[in-house]
Amino acid sequence: MTRYIIRRILESIPVVLALTFSVFALMRVIPGGPFDFAGDKKLPAAVTENLKRRFHLEWPLMWQFASYALGDDVTGFICEKAPAIPGCDVVLPTYKLGVSQGLIRLDLGMAMRQRGRTVNDIVAESLPVSFQLGMFAVVLALLVGIPAGTMAALKQNSWVDYTSSFLAILGLSIPALVLGPLLIWIFALKLDWFPVATWGAEPPFFLGLFPSSISIAFFSYAVLPAIALGSGFSASIARLTRASLLQVIREDYIRTARAKGLRERVVVVRHALKNSLIPVVTILGPLFAAVVTGTFVVEQIFGIPGMGKHFVQSITNRDYPLITGVTFIYMLVLVGANLVVDLTYAWLDPRIRFD
Repeated sequence: MTRYIIRRILESIPVVLALTFSVFALMRVIPGGPFDFAGDKKLPAAVTENLKRRFHLEWPLMWQFASYALGDDVTGFICEKAPAIPGCDVVLPTYKLGVSQGLIRLDLGMAMRQRGRTVNDIVAESLPVSFQLGMFAVVLALLVGIPAGTMAALKQNSWVDYTSSFLAILGLSIPALVLGPLLIWIFALKLDWFPVATWGAEPPFFLGLFPSSISIAFFSYAVLPAIALGSGFSASIARLTRASLLQVIREDYIRTARAKGLRERVVVVRHALKNSLIPVVTILGPLFAAVVTGTFVVEQIFGIPGMGKHFVQSITNRDYPLITGVTFIYMLVLVGANLVVDLTYAWLDPRIRFD
C-alpha cells in the first residue's frame, strides 16, 4: 500500500501543475485586467504600468509561470540570460518586495487587489472556517443519508421507502439558496433557537472531549448552515445507497450468508452494506473537496468568512494570484480526498488490491 500511495502522489504532481498552469493562463487571456479600475475610477496609465511591472505582467506567459512556480530568485537568473524580456530591469527590486517565493515553496504570492496581503494569509484565514463547515455538512449527510437509504432498501415498496424517497427528492429539489433563508426565518427569527448569521466563537476544531459553553456556542452557529449545505448531499447519498443496496442484497453471497443462519443484522451490515457503500464513497471525494474549500451561496447567506467568496471575488477582480492560489488548494484537497477514497475501497471490498 505504501508503494501505491507514493505512486499516486508522484502521478498527481504533473496533473496539479498542468491544471495550475491552465488556470494561470486562462485568467490572463480573459479580457480586462486587475489594475484597470480602482473602485469606480480608472487608474493613471503610469500607475497601471508600474503595477504590471511589479507583478511581471509584462513578461511572456511562460516566464510569468516560471516566476510563479519557481520563485523570483530563479526569475532573476532568467533575466540575466534573457535581458530582452520586458520588465527584467525591475526583477531584483520586485524579488526584495517578496511578490512570490515560488509555488514549489508553497508560496502562493501577493494578492493584487488586497493591498499588503498574501494569498497564503487569505487561505490561512478562510480555509479553516470552510473546512469546519464542510466537515459538519459531510458528517450530517452521512448520518442522515446512509441510514435513510438503507431503511428504504430493506423496506422496499413500503411506506418507509416512499417516505424516504419523497424526502430525498424534496432535499434535491430545494437549493441552498432557498433553504438557507427559510431556516433563518423559522429557527432564527421566529423561534430564536439559533443565531441568524456569522461564525461563532473560535475554539479548536476538534472539540467534544470537554463540553463547555464555548463549544455549545460554536456549534449553535454551525447548525443552520450545515443543514442548508448538507441536506442536498444527504438526499443524494440516500438515493445512491438505496439503489446500490437493492442490487447487492440480491447477490448469491447474500443468500448464502442467510442460508448459513447468520442474523439479519449481520448479513446487512457486514456483507451487504459494506459493498453497497462503494458508489457512495466514490462521490465523497469530489463532494468533500467542494464543501471543505467553501460554498459561496451558503457562506454568503449566513455571513460566514470562508474561502468560497474568494473563488468568485477573485475572478470578478481579476486577482490572478488569488484565483490561482485558491484553485491550487482545491486541487490538493481533491487529490488527497480521492486518494483516501481509493484506500477505503480495500476496506469495503477485500477483493480490491493495490498491487
